Amino acid sequence: MTHQKNNPNVIVFFTDQQRWDTTGVHGNPLGLTPNFDRMARMGTDVHYSFTCQPVCGPARSCLQTGRYATNTGVFRNGIVLDPTMETLAKCFREGGYATGYIGKWHLANADPTPVEQRGGYEYWLAANLLEFTSDAYDTLLYDTEGRAVKLPGYRVDALTDAAIRYIDAHQAEPFFLFISYLEPHHQNHLDDYPPPVGYREQYTDRWTPPDLAALGGSSPQHLGGYYGMVKRLDEALGRLFDALRSLNLLDNTVVLFTSDHGCHFKTRNDEYKRSCHESSIRVPTAISGPGFDNGGSLAQLVSLVDLPPTLLDAVGLPIPPSMEGRSILPLVRRDTTDWPHEVFIQISESQVARAIRTHRWKYCVSAPNRSGWLDANADRYVEESLYDLHADPHELTNLVGIDAFREVADALRQRLIARMVAADEPAPVIEAAAPRHGGQRAVSIDQVRQRYNEQRM
Repeated sequence: MTHQKNNPNVIVFFTDQQRWDTTGVHGNPLGLTPNFDRMARMGTDVHYSFTCQPVCGPARSCLQTGRYATNTGVFRNGIVLDPTMETLAKCFREGGYATGYIGKWHLANADPTPVEQRGGYEYWLAANLLEFTSDAYDTLLYDTEGRAVKLPGYRVDALTDAAIRYIDAHQAEPFFLFISYLEPHHQNHLDDYPPPVGYREQYTDRWTPPDLAALGGSSPQHLGGYYGMVKRLDEALGRLFDALRSLNLLDNTVVLFTSDHGCHFKTRNDEYKRSCHESSIRVPTAISGPGFDNGGSLAQLVSLVDLPPTLLDAVGLPIPPSMEGRSILPLVRRDTTDWPHEVFIQISESQVARAIRTHRWKYCVSAPNRSGWLDANADRYVEESLYDLHADPHELTNLVGIDAFREVADALRQRLIARMVAADEPAPVIEAAAPRHGGQRAVSIDQVRQRYNEQRM
């Protein structure tokens, strides 16, 4: 299929480990994301957006293929994405688009990444493990020929500059550009969140999300830097829109902003993600451009696997049958559709776990005596957590095993099994949690009140 220049361009602005509540549209009071907030208000705010795998590599495999991680084969980090798999890049190339990838890849086994492991992208300026080839002010990527390229500036700015150069060079043809930032992911060798110089101080000891205020973790020492990284990402998003506007491409370019997973700052396990909680799985997502402008705020629950078919649908390209998600365009148009009432989450590495999230409930099970690094799935799980998100939006009280919620858990168990089977997993046995009398509260009410009062002082 040959597409002409008037077919919309597509840009994916992809951040790493960004919580949904870093944005103004989700209630953050610090003014970190005016550009994202405007994009969400003027375009489409995918208000309830969730990853389907809160781990870097697996989430990326889902976004490149529209398939769940157990079906991409990349169920944990360190696994190469099958070069024969249908990907977004291949779909856009077949549709006559130029394709480019800039930033972090995390789906190969080497730097520089071999051509056959690049997912079908033509233009390449990336590193498989950007967190190890670069630092905040030391950005090293590899180009299409595999040559090392050192880019000047803070890492967010270096990638954004490269993206603007790509856009400027491809005005004469429709293009699909994927920009994959490392921020606001931690810098691994430092276990820190290094923002641009001077940004950490602006946001240290400011607003703390309620779950972190209650549970603490590493947020007191890390949140200032993390917020500074988010601020610079939003400034980069503004620069990208400015470039499109100056080149008269803004009205003919679909821009998707999303992230691979969130960050719970060592409150739910001993690191930053790999859990079923909102802090791990809920991400900021907005789409602007043709088909999405004035789309309002969506009330439905949307999964990362829904975004690839959405992008193809937006430009009129066929959606491969292999994609397990579905386009959200009918939701944007407010068409009648039987949209799922839950999202399905697979969790690896820290454990072999599965969860569903409905508008009200979070239900999670894990496999005892199975390795989250070695095992993609299991035939036996045990109930691990149940949260009532209406009464307990910050997931401080685990209701699993309480008799009064047994009927709810049983219904959610059947829904979870159905979603697992639909994702080509074997139907498992899910054992009920041991009965108990009260909710297991992460902290006391008095502790929560004390921490809130301390923030207001």
